[in-house]
Formats: sequence, structure tokens, C-alpha cells
Amino acid sequence: MIGFFSPGIGRLRHLDELLGSRSQMLWFGGDDPGLSAVAGWGLKPTSAKARRFAAKFELPYLSLEDGFLRSLGLGVHNAPIHSLIVDKTGIYYDATRASDLETLIIQSDFSTEELGRAWLGMDLLRRYRLSKYNHAPDVAVTQLSEDKSKVLVVDQTEGDASIEYGLADANSFTSMLESARIDNPDSEILVKIHPDVIAGKKAGHLLTLARECGCTVIDQDLSPWALLDVVDKVYVVTSQLGFEALLAGKQVYCFGAPFYSGWGLTQDQKTVSRRKVTRSITQLFAAAYLRYCRYINPYTGVRCEFEQTLSLLADQKRQRDQYRGRWLGINFGYWKKGFVGSFLGKNAQIKFSKAVASKFNAPFERVLVWSSDTETKRELEITQNRLSVSYMEDGFIRSVGLGADAVEPLSLVIDAKGIYYDATRPSELECLLQDSHFSEDLILRAQQLRKRLVMLKVSKYNVGAESVLELPKGRRIILVPGQVETDASIRMGSYDIKTNAELLCTVRQENPEAFIIYKPHPDVLAGARLANDNFEQMAANCDLLITDIAMPELLEKVNEVHTLTSLTGFEALMRGLTVFTYGMPFYAGWGLTTDRHQCARRTRHLNVDQLVAGSLILYPVYIDPGSGDQVNAETAIDLIHSQRLKPARTTLNSWVWQRIRKPD
Repeated sequence: MIGFFSPGIGRLRHLDELLGSRSQMLWFGGDDPGLSAVAGWGLKPTSAKARRFAAKFELPYLSLEDGFLRSLGLGVHNAPIHSLIVDKTGIYYDATRASDLETLIIQSDFSTEELGRAWLGMDLLRRYRLSKYNHAPDVAVTQLSEDKSKVLVVDQTEGDASIEYGLADANSFTSMLESARIDNPDSEILVKIHPDVIAGKKAGHLLTLARECGCTVIDQDLSPWALLDVVDKVYVVTSQLGFEALLAGKQVYCFGAPFYSGWGLTQDQKTVSRRKVTRSITQLFAAAYLRYCRYINPYTGVRCEFEQTLSLLADQKRQRDQYRGRWLGINFGYWKKGFVGSFLGKNAQIKFSKAVASKFNAPFERVLVWSSDTETKRELEITQNRLSVSYMEDGFIRSVGLGADAVEPLSLVIDAKGIYYDATRPSELECLLQDSHFSEDLILRAQQLRKRLVMLKVSKYNVGAESVLELPKGRRIILVPGQVETDASIRMGSYDIKTNAELLCTVRQENPEAFIIYKPHPDVLAGARLANDNFEQMAANCDLLITDIAMPELLEKVNEVHTLTSLTGFEALMRGLTVFTYGMPFYAGWGLTTDRHQCARRTRHLNVDQLVAGSLILYPVYIDPGSGDQVNAETAIDLIHSQRLKPARTTLNSWVWQRIRKPD
């Protein structure tokens, strides 16, 4: 049991998982309640009581701090924490004594494999431009001189514990700025001031002096990578930005003693006698990011590794930036309005309207329409061409339950070019699959995602039951999945065959010796969608008609899938099955399927993991239903798996819609 006094520590989600032990709030602190350790937030004044208590009862004191890859937003805005530091001997910013991190760096007993992980991790941080906090805009720094080199000087706020414990004080900042100006007389000096200082909420050290010296003051909140793009040298006292500058390959000058100084990588004004060895940036990264920090997925509560946290934050940042801005949603049903905004993210604002033309004078940058709303789409094409119109549709890993039952989705797609099921014109998904470079780390993610999805038996709707199915041995088993014949995917993706009966008849004629299974679409079985299926007629052209087995279970029993445009074909490809398409679904035309038709735009040959990377990682948007935060595909799959293990719960929207559809 680990005790703590700070209510802020108690508010950390999944605290016990991060600590690796049960924890308990100590309200009074009179007697030792049988603890193994006491935790406090670093060396801040708020931790003094915890440190005194630990000393009194001769208990270990654990210093907690935000990890170096903490979150998408700021902690003060309640952004969920992705990483935490738990230091048993000190804390990384305290140069007056050893810390767990300093010991890790000195020992540096890293294997070749771990150093390889570190090298790749640094590359990924640079590529995805991630930092400790990732809320700030990643936009180009403007209004700089074009003919001068740039030097960055980083201010910090007064009272920052890393200054005092980093062997520095207020005079260190003055010395730093003077040295930067003297050492670089022909360079433009950029002084990064904390936004809270500009707003008058906190005091800094360099704002007045920087203005007096004619330096360029950077006072807006910017991504560190945007600043590092334009400078050659970086001057810091103890700021974390200095380590990110090392990752970016910049020269770094330290006027205090941050954790990354004293190892031969920086130009140092202060020395720490314990740091007597030279270390590479890869070794520092391995110690700080791979061993020192602890990582967790804040939405599933499961401890993870640096790579999983980086992938989640990178996808969250990409989705947030992709959909930022002001949106007008047209003709959305009342229940969809409740969740659409979450998929656009917290940097987007959306207003809804029934009308098309009447709202276009308002300051909207983008228009959103549900993809099947053909009337609105036609009206938009007639009345407006100047606004960017995007189309929304259910994602490929949607929910536990049917959309037709008003079950809210965990994934949607937002497409500014078309929509994935419309083969008559390009979509964003088709362009991703045709033109994207799929990096090695993305392909590895796709491979792991595919294997986990298959292992957990996750599909689009995750309905149906497990069942024992006896099938004949020695015969080729073909599955023909039924579709809703009025769906736009058949209108826009199937050319000559338009009905389930025609498809099943064709499959029987071309495969007379095969054992054919037909499974109607779950919306049809639930009575949520009208269908022309005559089950007696369908049964005449198949050997077995199945209504109640979950699709992943069924896919384990068959050899081939024959389909018009059903998503089942994609799920079959992920399981290594042979797939024949009789229309043009999004996964056809890439050399993975046997196709009745061709699409001249699709000229690239893909492997299944490239298809998964584009279709499940890059194209959809996923959200955590608890917080409404955008998440990534891996998290969504784990959330769906967890939902399936819980007792089914019918929402009010679902209950009302089911009663309307099937009155008692």
C-alpha cells in the first residue's frame, strides 16, 4: 500500500496501475497505517507533508512527476495522463543528488535491441512531432528575418522547481541571454516567453530584457518542433525543450543542470560531479523514455510501452488537427447530433441546420453531411461549390450492436472527396491506398492490429453468438454474406448484379461442387431494414442458411467469401481467406481479391497490412464513449472487447427505436 496526501494525486486515473500497487489517501497523517511507501509530487511545496511523514516512519518516499510524453492537452485542463514518473531515490530535475534516471544513464546497460528501440523512438517523435504536451499549434513561425541565422533562448516561469534544483537562479537567465547575444552577433535572437507570462498570470525572467535588447519575442503558444525548425542553436537553463533540441540535432547550451547535461552532448555552464561519463543521445533516450517513464492507455486503464503511447498520441494529434475549424452539419437526425461533435474533436465547433442555402453567409469553413443523405448532397451540388463538403458514414469497427438500433458508434469516417463505398468517383480512402507511403512502423502497427482483431473476434457490429457448426469435410466451403439491397454501397459499387438472389444464383452456377452458406444481413434479420430476400428461394441456391452465428465465428469455418460489396470480404482478407468480389468494394482492385470488375483508378498492388493501415488506422475516426476523446484503432478494439464482456445495456434511444420498429 502506497499512501499520499495530495488530492491531485488521488484524482489521477488508474493510479494503482501506474504505481503497480494499491494506493490510499492519508487524510490526517497521524499514525503509520501499514504502508510500504509514501508518494508526493516531486519536490514541490505540496509534497512537504508526504516527505515529513515518510521520514518520521522511515518509509521510502516516491517522487511522482508527469512523464516526458504526458498527454495531448495540458494537465491543468484535465487532459488524461499517458505517462508518469515514479522515482525512488530523487527526481530527474534535482541535480543536487542522484535520481533513478541519473543512475540509469550512468549504468547504461542497454542491449542492442533496446538501443534500436530508442533510435526508432527518437525518429518517431521527430516524425510525428510529439512533445511532453501536444496542445500547441504546430504552425510555421513567421515574421523572422530571411538573411540571418536564428538562435533560440528559452525563458521559464519564476518558481519552477527545476531552476532551483538545477543549480540555477534568476541571474542564470540574464547570463544566458547575454551569452547568446555575444556568441552570435550576426544572428537573430528569438526569446521564447511562456504564454502565462504574457497573459500576466505568472512572472518570467526575460520578457523586459528581451524587449530592451531588441530580441524577437516569441510569445504565442507554439509546438516546440515549430521553433526548432527555424533555429540552429538553443540556449536553456533547465527547460525540457533543450532535450527536444538535442533530438532535433541542434547545438544546446545549458546554464543550469538539467538531466540531459553533463554527458558530453551539451555545452554546460554548470557541472555535476557524479556525471563523469560520456553518453550518446540514444542512451539518454533509452534511459529517460523507455525505462524511467511508465506508460498507460488512459481509456482502457492498461499499462503499455512507449511505442503504444506514441501511436495513440500521434493519431489523436492527427485527427484533432485534421478536423479543427467551424463546421455546419446539415440535416442530421436528433440522435446523431449527440455524438457527431466528438468525432470532429475539441478543436472543432459544429452547428446544425435543416436548411442548405440559408446558413452559408455564416462563418462556416466546412460542411458536413451524412453520406446517405442524397437529397442534401444534390442540393449542395446545385446551390454551392465554394465550401468544402465532407461526407460522414459508419466506420468499419463500429459498435457492439446495430446502428439501425440507434447504438452509438465508436468509429465513423469523414471523407472530403467522396465516400469509401462509392466506386464511381475517388474517395479519401481510395487516394490513401493508391498514393500513401506506408512507413515500417505503420505496417507493424497494422500487422499487430490485424492479429489482435482476429484473436478477439471483433467485427463491425459484434452481434451474433458463438455456435458449434458441423460442415462437410472435403468440400470447398463458400460464404455468401447478404446485404441490404437498398444500400448505397450496392447502387454505387455494384454494376450488373444488384440483389442477393442474383448473387447467390451466380455463385451457385459458377461453383456447383461447393458447399455454400448464405447469411442474411443483421439489419434485415433484426427487422430494421426492408429486404427483398425470400428465404425459401435463397435456401434453394445454398446448402445452409445461417441467421444467428457471429461473423468472426463463421469466417473461421469457411474457405472463401463471395460478395458484392460487403465488409465481410475485408474481414475475410484479414483472416487470410480467398475473396471474390462481384461489385467494386473499397478493398477490391488492389491485387488481394479476385474481381469481376476493374477500377481504372486503382493501379497499385497492396499487401493486406497496407490495406489495414489505410482502412483501419488512417481513414476512420475513433472515440472513447466515456470521455468523448478521439482515440486510435487499437484503443477502440480493446474498448469494444471490454463492452462485449459486460452485460448488455440498452440506451433510451435504442429502446425507443426498437419499440417504433417492432411495436409489442
